[in-house]
Amino acid sequence: MTDITMPRLSDTMEEGVLAQWHKQVGDEVHKGDTLADIETDKTTMELEAYDEGTLERLLVEEGDTVPVGAPVAVIGDGSGIGSEDSEEAEESEETEEPEETGESEEAGESEEAEGDQPAAEETPSREEASGDADAERTEKTPTAADDREQPLFRSPLARKLARDNDIDLAAVTGTGPGGRIVRADVQEAIETGAARRRPAEPEPSAIEGTAPTAGLPEPAKAGEDDDEVRINANQRITGQRLTQMTGVPTFELSATVEVDELLALRGQLNDQLAEDGIRLSVTDLLVRASAVALSDHPEVNSAWGGDKVIRRGHVNIGLAIALEAGLIVPVIRDADRKSVGQIAREARDLADRARDGTLETHEYQGGTFSISNLGMYGIDAFTAIINPPEAAILAVGTAVQQPVRRGGELVDRTIMTLTLTVDHRVLNGAVAATFLQKLRAILESPLRIVV
Repeated sequence: MTDITMPRLSDTMEEGVLAQWHKQVGDEVHKGDTLADIETDKTTMELEAYDEGTLERLLVEEGDTVPVGAPVAVIGDGSGIGSEDSEEAEESEETEEPEETGESEEAGESEEAEGDQPAAEETPSREEASGDADAERTEKTPTAADDREQPLFRSPLARKLARDNDIDLAAVTGTGPGGRIVRADVQEAIETGAARRRPAEPEPSAIEGTAPTAGLPEPAKAGEDDDEVRINANQRITGQRLTQMTGVPTFELSATVEVDELLALRGQLNDQLAEDGIRLSVTDLLVRASAVALSDHPEVNSAWGGDKVIRRGHVNIGLAIALEAGLIVPVIRDADRKSVGQIAREARDLADRARDGTLETHEYQGGTFSISNLGMYGIDAFTAIINPPEAAILAVGTAVQQPVRRGGELVDRTIMTLTLTVDHRVLNGAVAATFLQKLRAILESPLRIVV
């Protein structure tokens, strides 16, 4: 038998989510066959078989988060399919604790203690119910009795998901092997609003000191309208990485830039590149301008290395892209050596594949400087969070018409606000200000962008 394990698909990957199985127990497997889709922190990749045989066991369910190196499936000669299923069922009964429903363990212990007291102190119905429950726990067989007294076997992920969303597993029907409750069962209960625990609340009269008013709808319960949305692997890893910036000394510098000449240049270039199907965006010009400025100020193109500062040998600029699944920052490599047209083509391709979830690992790693542009949303200015271990990130606001005094007269100019967030461990204020000054000069006299 061969254990198929969760592969390490990137240098920073510590765990992956098994998004979908493409093979099922009993299927023939050949080397190179796609067994499953693995969702990493940034993209979805295929898990390929590196051995041949019959798929005998699936050790994790779709949606489970699995550490790198942990087994997810077993490939053998097919003889272990039935026996392995039996072993799994026995292991499940031994390791999975019955879900506590209705009465807590403390309550059960209390009932046992009360059993030693005179019968007058305990009602016969409770003794009978306790006896029935004990019998069911011993036999571990379903009966027509109340489901809340049956042992429930569920995956650790299903148990955690139910606990986080206040779902009563006793009211959930399991669709897994042997009626086991799996993640999909709990997710369906969350989406439909079924099986949610609702603690008993006192009557309004007990709260307000007045009698309930007949005919009026019952007051809304606190939290009934709340909707909890589970984060995916991308959002979780993004949160973990950005949390690394907690406590890091940073500062922000802002500068306004007149971009009339930049926009005029963009129009001219788009006219010339139209035959090639290329259309430049302001962000494309910002990438190129930032790359030129970083070449002149390599100290900004650096990273924090713990006990050292790392000067990067390449200018790799990341572009923050918002997805439904969270934020991703694909990287345009060697942007200082590429034309604006090349940058535009590459940026479109990266953005499209980021939205499709088909980026390769190397395409969103290795950035040395990042740009986040919210100008298209009408945001005047904002502060972006540094993408560690980079030393700085540029936040770009919208371009707006403003009156500017020139030669004693007011004239309209198109103004854009740039905000540079800087890791103070790597750069001081004067160095960062010199870089931002250089970037503004390039944007206001943009011919250097195309040279």
